[in-house]
Amino acid sequence: MLEALLPIALFVFSTSITPGPNNLMIMSSGLNFGVGRSMPHFLGICVGFPLMIIAIGLGLGAVFSQYPILHEVVRWVGIAYLLYLAWVIANTREVGSAEGKKPFTFLQAVAFQWVNPKGWIMAVGALAAFTTPNGGMLMEAGRIALAFILIGGPCIVVWLMFGVGLKQLLKEPRYLRIFNITMGLLLAASVITMIR
Repeated sequence: MLEALLPIALFVFSTSITPGPNNLMIMSSGLNFGVGRSMPHFLGICVGFPLMIIAIGLGLGAVFSQYPILHEVVRWVGIAYLLYLAWVIANTREVGSAEGKKPFTFLQAVAFQWVNPKGWIMAVGALAAFTTPNGGMLMEAGRIALAFILIGGPCIVVWLMFGVGLKQLLKEPRYLRIFNITMGLLLAASVITMIR
């Protein structure tokens, strides 16, 4: 049993702790809004991504295989939305002013998972690597989703707390401006690999 769970745990940790749209956005939210106002965003990631894994495992992947144009539409909407968010973050001038002084809501964060290109790669990669053709797909997808809650959630907290910790360092408007431009550019750069 442990031999089967260890590879999943390592995959989840390595993909959840590394930079990507969710982590960069939650770090920026922690900086601009603090822990309390960022909790709906955090919880939306923690619930939305595992739900996406289960939905893909239960057949959405087959729908995209049947109708590849739908996958392309989702991909390009995701790319456009990420570029918009990168622009918003880069143009944030003061702590608390991002996105019209409103952090992501729970539902916005859940919905964002469906247009997050890194999320799709992670979900499809996990399902391809850690499910079997003859296994119970619901059980196997559920195990992967649970791993993303138990291991991925704390990884996201690291990024949130990193953003909160930066608040003290970035009281100087010039440094905050440099940080927000850098985060915006990193978020935009995360899209480059998605454009073919």
